[in-house]
Amino acid sequence: MGLTLLNISQKQHSNEYFCEVDEDFILDRFNLTGLNNEVANYAQALDLITDSLDDDIQDELRGSLDVQARLLYGLIHARWIVTARGLQKMLDKYKRADFGRCPRVLCASQPLLPVGLTDIPYEKSVKLYCGRCEDIYSPKSSRHGSIDGAYFGTTFPHLLFLVYPTLIPPKDGETPLTTSSKDTSTVDSRNRRRLREEPEAVATEGGGEGISTASVSLKAERYRPRIYGFQINETAKLQRWQEAIRDRQIARLEALEGKST
Repeated sequence: MGLTLLNISQKQHSNEYFCEVDEDFILDRFNLTGLNNEVANYAQALDLITDSLDDDIQDELRGSLDVQARLLYGLIHARWIVTARGLQKMLDKYKRADFGRCPRVLCASQPLLPVGLTDIPYEKSVKLYCGRCEDIYSPKSSRHGSIDGAYFGTTFPHLLFLVYPTLIPPKDGETPLTTSSKDTSTVDSRNRRRLREEPEAVATEGGGEGISTASVSLKAERYRPRIYGFQINETAKLQRWQEAIRDRQIARLEALEGKST
């Protein structure tokens, strides 16, 4: 192919996150349905990707086509990696930890997977999803941080774990900082006693006087895994339970803050 993914990735200053798309996938026009509405000069950009563009094309148009071809290839890549062969190629990269490891200490260097926050190009850069803590992170390198998240899409990492359920990281894996249930209950009881004895500290713990911890907690956002726009059932149930616990804790904080004023 004339314009391989390696060429595209080098122009984006990085190719570690991408896997090369099979030429057969690109040549099957069914796989590209709707992309003509997303990319200007679609036909010529596709010809450039497949190395069938006329050599006598104007230099000015070629420069514009190069940008459009990279966009088109990125959107094709997002579709490719959710196919059986694409998932297998990305799985190999995941096993090598090509996308980096989770910075959270208790995740014990869990390998990450690239994910987009939107499927629309030029809106959000790529993020990295951790299957253990189920949160997302920005790439450490600015080279990777400049990659468009739409080139991976919102579905990929969650579909990978759906197809390969044995890869789902355990949530209760032992780490060097793991504490026993007895220790945890002791800490919880101490925290509850501290909250009863020091309500003033709760009201200002968010960073200074006049700042409500409860109001700060309400503003906290959380990542919601989705496959083709739909929340994953088990994850959604768990998140609803976690949010119910959080709401009860916030109500308790509000009551404590009300007493301290």
